[in-house]
Amino acid sequence: MADRETGTVKWFNNSKGFGFIERQDGEDVFVHFNQIRGDGYKSLADGQQVEFTVVKSDKG
Repeated sequence: MADRETGTVKWFNNSKGFGFIERQDGEDVFVHFNQIRGDGYKSLADGQQVEFTVVKSDKG
């Protein structure tokens, strides 16, 4: 299993359901709403601190 990381939401578009998280090393990673854990409406706020795991998909 991959290591958990912390980062900051760079931006997240609620209507399109995706955005980017900035890792602590400065690299940006893509985030899609279906990967957000939690109950109710799945969204992230710009500047929000988050914990995540990076996984490779067939799209990168």
